[in-house]
Amino acid sequence: DYGQNRSRKARMTRRIKSLAAMAAILCITATPVFAQTVYTGDKMDGAAVIDRLDVTDLPTGSVTKLYFRVTDTSIGQGWYVPVIVVKGAKPGPKLLITAGIHGDELNGISVLQHLAQSIDPKMLSGTLVAVPGLNTPGLLHSTRGFTADEIGTNGENLNRVMPGHAEGGPASRYAGRLWHQIFIGNADFAIDLHTQSRGGSYPGYVFAQTSAARQIADLLRPDVIGMDAGVEGTVENMLNPAGIPAVTYELGGPEKFDDAMITRATRGIHNVMIGKGMLAGKPDLSDPAPFVGNVVTDIDSPRGGWATVKVKLKDDVKKGDVLATVSNPFGETIATITAPSDGHVLSLATDPRTEPGDMVVRLIAWSDKGVCAQTGCPETAQMVKSQ
Repeated sequence: DYGQNRSRKARMTRRIKSLAAMAAILCITATPVFAQTVYTGDKMDGAAVIDRLDVTDLPTGSVTKLYFRVTDTSIGQGWYVPVIVVKGAKPGPKLLITAGIHGDELNGISVLQHLAQSIDPKMLSGTLVAVPGLNTPGLLHSTRGFTADEIGTNGENLNRVMPGHAEGGPASRYAGRLWHQIFIGNADFAIDLHTQSRGGSYPGYVFAQTSAARQIADLLRPDVIGMDAGVEGTVENMLNPAGIPAVTYELGGPEKFDDAMITRATRGIHNVMIGKGMLAGKPDLSDPAPFVGNVVTDIDSPRGGWATVKVKLKDDVKKGDVLATVSNPFGETIATITAPSDGHVLSLATDPRTEPGDMVVRLIAWSDKGVCAQTGCPETAQMVKSQ
């Protein structure tokens, strides 16, 4: 009857409320299990060592310096990567910036050191996660590749195996640990800092794949923006499809700290943080507007010998212009290298010792027939395979 039904409903209501209360308690107590920074209990130079990062449980309005133990070395010790977390006093997005995934590319490391020291967390909205040196063994050997042992015999490209694999080789496992324990969950958007590799140089050059990445690129205000379909296994091109807008920013040449390039990149990153509401102020867009291209052409040497490059970075060249000459040991010209098409000088060889087939000059141009539009590259575009 009505009274029994009402009593039954009352008991059911009390039971639902009780279950809801228990669920709430379980959620509170379970949260650290699924989302927390995992500390190993060790310290290096006074900094805590972690096995996993979750910035949500770090203190606000402060800078936290950590070491992430990535994997084992061949003698049973650890490879460690420094992590700096600048967590603002106010809520906001999470910006991940990485550097040094190639061990001879160093400018980005200085950029991150400058950022971490110059940003006041009390004035910051959101969180900056800076990793100034992803490839610890490569940095030790000044090699582009990942060197999994102490004599540098493993040259696999760590920036072609993201997001890694827990059952893969040394480089793949190392990449997987970075990806799952540091990157994912700690980034709403990202910038991966590079330079050209040994023997070459770039201007300030940003790769952008998506429309969201292009917005980041514009705020960075580099010399050149390349609308690029992507390279399989890179930090940038694996983060974008994971829903984390990302760009690669090339900063000049390798194996040095270039003060002008470091200052330029730091200013650009401040622009991005202002544009994303992390810092107050207006973006500084006083640097010249970037050249935007979507077609890149490598011009290789037909002969081995001593190359003399005749153009400068950011020069505009016409088809047929002389780009470089190659001489034999007696100083006699044995090859003249000319531009196959109009373009903008994107990269130069800085080492005159040239093998047949070496890239001497790289050009970038815009083509309406190119795969990528100014607003982004189609998701269906086949990613470029890199050797």
